[in-house]
Amino acid sequence: MLQVKNLAVHYGVIQAVRDISFEVEEGEIVTLIGANGAGKTTTLRTISGLNRPSAGEILFEGKNLGKSVPQKIVAGGLSQVPEGRQVFPGLSVRENLEMGAYLRKDKKAIQESFQMVYSRFPILKERESQDAATLSGGEQQMLAMGRALMSQPRLLLLDEPSMGLAPIFIKEIFNIIEEINKQGTTILLIEQNAKMALSIADRGYVLETGKIVLSGTGEELLASDAVQKAYLGG
Repeated sequence: MLQVKNLAVHYGVIQAVRDISFEVEEGEIVTLIGANGAGKTTTLRTISGLNRPSAGEILFEGKNLGKSVPQKIVAGGLSQVPEGRQVFPGLSVRENLEMGAYLRKDKKAIQESFQMVYSRFPILKERESQDAATLSGGEQQMLAMGRALMSQPRLLLLDEPSMGLAPIFIKEIFNIIEEINKQGTTILLIEQNAKMALSIADRGYVLETGKIVLSGTGEELLASDAVQKAYLGG
């Protein structure tokens, strides 16, 4: 479904991503783990069209995304939940969700998407008229995920969904990620909580200073001595 081939990304003279290659098959949960500054978010932003690659290819369902603008990438079935949630303050919960469907014209299907999001996140239905900025961190994360789902993505990119959340919310968010996947959405997950990410992932890749240094199934990486020492406190 997604193939990243020999991707390099620069910020001026600084190279943030160095010749990385990985793939995500339809139906999988794939995770990229690594320390701060490893290049995880840069990789996701480049796939989404927010950064431009210096070299390499990004193929989504066979189409090269290298020069596509973000709105075309979203319209093509790929959506991102950004790091830090980035809900729109001053807009209600419902208005934030509407922003996720801004490229769609099918009014009846949009209403069905609202019902789907509200059934998955009942708290958002309760808070429908509330300013998004007044929600708790966990509720804002649910709103950001719901907003991305309003675009009907086939591939959902999640950037640090557990960041800043209380442990009870972290468990809930990961349960929701698994549910979304079981209902047919492929997921590429970036996460500092390596243990949680690998526990739900089919496969994972470890990034260090812009390079992939390890890959394997979620189980293999959880059992890896190198991953244990670097990320799991083993």
